[in-house]
Amino acid sequence: MSERTASVQRDTLETTISVAINLDGSGKADLDTGLPFLEHMLDQVARHGLIDLSVKAKGDLEIDAHHTVEDIGITLGQAFDMAIGDKKGIRRYGHAYVPLDEALSRVVIDFSGRPGIVYDIEFVRAQQVGEFDVDLFQEFFQGFVNHANVTLHIDNLRGDSAHHQIETVFKAFGRAIRMAVTFDPGMVDVLPSTKGAL
Repeated sequence: MSERTASVQRDTLETTISVAINLDGSGKADLDTGLPFLEHMLDQVARHGLIDLSVKAKGDLEIDAHHTVEDIGITLGQAFDMAIGDKKGIRRYGHAYVPLDEALSRVVIDFSGRPGIVYDIEFVRAQQVGEFDVDLFQEFFQGFVNHANVTLHIDNLRGDSAHHQIETVFKAFGRAIRMAVTFDPGMVDVLPSTKGAL
């Protein structure tokens, strides 16, 4: 089995982002983005997805976090698209329900080769967690989907705390990825598609 790793560097006038991933890791995260709450969420993805993840970012945070969050999503998506390889033998689909106290979220992912997102989160109390604007998470996931070429459904089913709502989403995201990229012993060297292409 070849290594499923990737490193991507993305430089724009607004941000400098580097991402490295190992899809067959142990859940280690090395994060330095200038956005502590986003780092907390990315750590959940690494731990629950058993992905080794490094994200380094420098962005125009003096303006706001929008460019940095979106560009991290884009770069992470590019890294996934590279690391997943030809997709032979993977389960392709993954899903997870994750609770945290009163909050519950469901995430379903398909490594379909087609970008698409359905994002349904209504933050019931706060629009910010600390100084982080929770609306930016939609930009993160849109950037990821567009460049990882996956179909992603995110539903927060209930919750009274914005922190709990989004944390359940990221934990479920990590667990859904873990399921989808796992090799299916019944599909060795088989592309999981009736079309013969993904």
